[in-house]
Amino acid sequence: MREEEVILVNANDEQIGTMPKMEAHEKAQLHRAFSVFILNDKGEIMLQQRAAHKYHSPLLWTNTCCSHQRVGETNLEAGKRRLQEEMGFTSELKELFSFIYKAPFDNGLTEHELDHVMLGSYNASPVINTEEVENWKWMKPGTIKKDIENNPQEYTAWFKIIFEKFYEHLLMNIEKNEGKSK
Repeated sequence: MREEEVILVNANDEQIGTMPKMEAHEKAQLHRAFSVFILNDKGEIMLQQRAAHKYHSPLLWTNTCCSHQRVGETNLEAGKRRLQEEMGFTSELKELFSFIYKAPFDNGLTEHELDHVMLGSYNASPVINTEEVENWKWMKPGTIKKDIENNPQEYTAWFKIIFEKFYEHLLMNIEKNEGKSK
């Protein structure tokens, strides 16, 4: 099976090429990625615990799902595809914002991503793909923020960055989402 390729981008999110995923992480090349946050009607965020065999950040808690776009795929198409692959359901998504981060890992790999953050809603239990996801849970944003402060080692690098830099923005969108469901 051919290794998945990621889309290399510049700081303006303009595609400049593709590269095998592992090579991009070994060379710390900036590439396009996405992070999906799913909310329920109670204003809780669905978190996933990454599978134990993941090549980086195994067993760490993170947003509902995340991955890389494929060539020719929009951000929203990629988010919906991966949500189905990892969590077993789909949701309408909206893109909130994007940001660039760089996080080196103990295994010599580095995530250097232009991450598109998306939001959707769902109120049932997922049917997780155990190849990708170890566990899942619903948590209120304030509870997550406090737990990250007390137990940062239990969360992925990108998730901590999103919560540190964009917490108020996420909260505003969660409140808007709650208003729609009432």
